[in-house]
Amino acid sequence: MKPEPAPLLPDSLAYALLHAAKLVASVLEGSNLTECYERALRQNPGWSDATRGAIRDLTWSTLRDYGRGDAILRRFLVKPLPLSVHALLLIAVYRLEQRPEQTHTLVDQAVDATAHLAAGLKGVVNGVLRNVVRQKGKLAAWCDEDIAARYAYPAWWIKRVQREHEENWEAILAAGNLHPPMSLRVNRRRTTVESYLTELGNAGIDVRRLDNDALLLTHPLPVSKLPGFSEGKVSVQDAGAQWAAPWLGACDGERVLDACAAPGGKGAHLLELADIELSALELDPVRAERMRDNFARLGLAAKIMVADCRALDTWWDGQPFDRILADVPCSASGVVRRHPDIKWLRREKDIAGFVVQQASIIDALWQTLANGGIMLYATCSVFDDENHRQIKHFLVRHPDAELFMPRTCRIHPLLPTSDHDGFYYACLHKKTKRT
Repeated sequence: MKPEPAPLLPDSLAYALLHAAKLVASVLEGSNLTECYERALRQNPGWSDATRGAIRDLTWSTLRDYGRGDAILRRFLVKPLPLSVHALLLIAVYRLEQRPEQTHTLVDQAVDATAHLAAGLKGVVNGVLRNVVRQKGKLAAWCDEDIAARYAYPAWWIKRVQREHEENWEAILAAGNLHPPMSLRVNRRRTTVESYLTELGNAGIDVRRLDNDALLLTHPLPVSKLPGFSEGKVSVQDAGAQWAAPWLGACDGERVLDACAAPGGKGAHLLELADIELSALELDPVRAERMRDNFARLGLAAKIMVADCRALDTWWDGQPFDRILADVPCSASGVVRRHPDIKWLRREKDIAGFVVQQASIIDALWQTLANGGIMLYATCSVFDDENHRQIKHFLVRHPDAELFMPRTCRIHPLLPTSDHDGFYYACLHKKTKRT
């Protein structure tokens, strides 16, 4: 009977490599990365901030760069390896390119991690990685021969972005491969932007204030280190997402619907800016419960309902809404740096499915909007079928609808940059019927 490998220290690189490999392997099997990571956190409550950060960074970075790593490994693997070992090699290849000064340590630590996955393949992992190191001068040229490796996206994705964004396609792809920025939204029910900036300065936290008052951190950090987070003074929300509430422009006293509302960031922002009567719909009861927790931390109140927003008879009381936020399900192609598994799990045929779902949602919600009201259509997609074309077809189906551009909001479309993710917003005004 073979002896068990020595336990890995939780603060070691080998430990981080091992657990990151398990996460990457789960994604390659078709699982959702966020769900896998949250399950790993529940199973390992003792992980320190440093351990969690190392595992997350290795996992997310490797999946962003998967096209490149996979192309490199194909040059060195004679036959398929167990998925967990293949995932470990992907992570190690990424790390070798990013930290060449750690080559010897990385190879040794990867071999130690392999002992906990498939001890008999330690020699294979060692040999492959040392071959990668010896051939490092050829890696760039090899990757340039493969479009998925060059841009780290599936070929269909690249071609679609090229076709739909002729002038910006390379910048869009590049932004999706960056580490995501961390932005804050100040809860104006608890403090002011100016006061919170002072608190951040006193805590030695460097930020930049953006046009919509989002606070962009120079360096991301755990929320536990944010002044007043537990007291509800601030929330973490991408700066691009913080345009939704100003675009909708809800006013005091209005009835507002936030459809597809979880995790509740946009709805909370609406409540922070105006005294409105907010109804928040969410199909998933678990996500709805998290939304309740978020609202409670911020000291905000909303009517939260678990329902399919298209099934009006299950939740709508017949009273029209003055404003509706239709933050519809989409390809999430504008937020792939936060969810890099999407790039590799999504299929081009999936886009058509999202388009049909989106159309059914906004057609249903339009019935609940008051005459003269505003519905904000929102996606986190960069694909035109889900954005401009979707709205173009909606306007044909609904002659009582017209596009409305808020006076204070001129940024459109909101393509991903180093400051924010990619979003699409379209304000739809419901014309008042003549009597």
